[in-house]
Amino acid sequence: MANKIVLMGRFLIMRIIHRLTQYQRLYQKFGDHPAATTVSELAGLLFCSERHTRTLIQQLQANEWLSWHSQVGRGKRAQLQCLKTPDLLRATYLKLFLERGDHQAALELAKLEPERLQALLNPHMGGQWQADSPILRIPYYRELEPLNPMMVAGRAEQHLIYTLYAGLTRFNTGDPQPKPDLAHHWQVSEDGLTWQFFLRSQLRWHNGDPIHGKQLLQTLILLQANPRSQPSFTNVLAITLPHALCLQFTLAQPDYWLAHRLADLPCRLFHPDSPSLGAGPFKLATFDKRLVRLEQHEFYHLQHPYLEIIEYWITPKAAVHPTDSSCQHPVRITIGQEEDFPQVRPVQRSMSLGFCYLAINHHLSKISPQQAARLLMLMQTSGILEELSISHGVVTPSHEMLPGWPIPQFTADEDQPLPAHLILTYQPPMELEVVAQRLKTVLAAHGCTLTIRASHDKHWKDTHQIEEADLLLADHLVGESPEATMESWLRLDPLWRGILSSEQWLQQQQTLMLIQQIENAPERFRQLRAYYNHLMQAGLILPLFNYQYQVNAPPRINGVMLTAYGWFDFCQAWLPPTTT
Repeated sequence: MANKIVLMGRFLIMRIIHRLTQYQRLYQKFGDHPAATTVSELAGLLFCSERHTRTLIQQLQANEWLSWHSQVGRGKRAQLQCLKTPDLLRATYLKLFLERGDHQAALELAKLEPERLQALLNPHMGGQWQADSPILRIPYYRELEPLNPMMVAGRAEQHLIYTLYAGLTRFNTGDPQPKPDLAHHWQVSEDGLTWQFFLRSQLRWHNGDPIHGKQLLQTLILLQANPRSQPSFTNVLAITLPHALCLQFTLAQPDYWLAHRLADLPCRLFHPDSPSLGAGPFKLATFDKRLVRLEQHEFYHLQHPYLEIIEYWITPKAAVHPTDSSCQHPVRITIGQEEDFPQVRPVQRSMSLGFCYLAINHHLSKISPQQAARLLMLMQTSGILEELSISHGVVTPSHEMLPGWPIPQFTADEDQPLPAHLILTYQPPMELEVVAQRLKTVLAAHGCTLTIRASHDKHWKDTHQIEEADLLLADHLVGESPEATMESWLRLDPLWRGILSSEQWLQQQQTLMLIQQIENAPERFRQLRAYYNHLMQAGLILPLFNYQYQVNAPPRINGVMLTAYGWFDFCQAWLPPTTT
């Protein structure tokens, strides 16, 4: 059968898939027991002519899918018996399609309910060599959102966007300093107002077309106008192209975060006429609700990854089973096949620098400073976070906002009454719903009724939903350069414009402007830490807990390095070649 599959064209593959569908109808009707039937009955079941039904029966019998014994005479009933289950046949062909690298045929074959699809895919997950290429297949627990670099997305989507799109600068995993990417190097004028980024020669988009400086200039101008990325360019007076391989930024004030900003997600660069085209180490080959496939970018300008193909196979409902190999929690990833489970081991663990937080809306002015202090004290002393840590096992209560940035301990008059009624809005992840419900119980015991509203957005999209809530629970991701991420958070996230009064907002912008002009990095970090300490002391923001990231993999998958966002660096992972 394998030799026949190799010679198949697309038309023949589609015929096989259609034949499997027809056989599925027969099996659902008769099972695997002998049954008496006629060609006429089968034609009605298969929605085709009697002539075509006879041809189909002959083909299925020749392939040993069923047995068919007819009897001579009008009205005589034949005996039919299905010899193989449809799932066994699908598994056989799925294996052959995957081994020959025909992911489109495999995708067509895999249009099943998630539970059945998971069972078929399990033997093919993890790292494997197929058609002399190293490939990594990852079972994933939910559908992925569109991979648009100009839109905020979830943790997995952000990781993929970093993989698909390059920037002028980039962060290497584990290194907080920005490094050259599309730019070979950059220069800064003595006054800090002019930054020149010198492009590498021979850059290529994923489709193989040359990358021109004027295209990158067009994309940067688009990013300047986009509401999501515009705050990263607030201080930029002009972006010009003084030379075909030089992009120049002219600033209103010195900004020694600029190289960091250009490495971050809002400044990923795409083709101005085709946003799906990037220049990262992998290119997007397939984006389907069941399969997201990345292939190595053959014209990549930096060191090429070892892996040639990465596939996410989406089986949403299957992740509820405890023995399943999917990501059962966004911060716990298992790479491997079902047969690997006894060997799977944690290869990387780390505590997330990002954190889930409680924010208090000062813009509403419903909560006095004394009431805010008492509410935060209750959050810290009621045991909510400790219980969450024990019951979920993937979180740890926060004691620092970042390493070396301690969280203040709040004290308050226990006789200070809380507001009679408060509104709380929470976002994913799942732990925040638990926190919201437990906080409701705690506040009720102190005379405060808490109304809870769920937001299904992973990020605050605008200030409207923020301004309607007194309390907000959400997750803040921190990237490879922690201080730069925290500075950008104040600029980019609508949270701050939503919870700060007009006076506080103006003061924040002035503070950030002063901090960005400090060329000495340690001093710049110190002043940013001091400002965040002020925000915490004022009762605006309270980090609650951090996640314990973990990647599990069988021994043959090597080079697994966790990024700051909890995924592993696709450019570092590698598989030893299989030997025969």
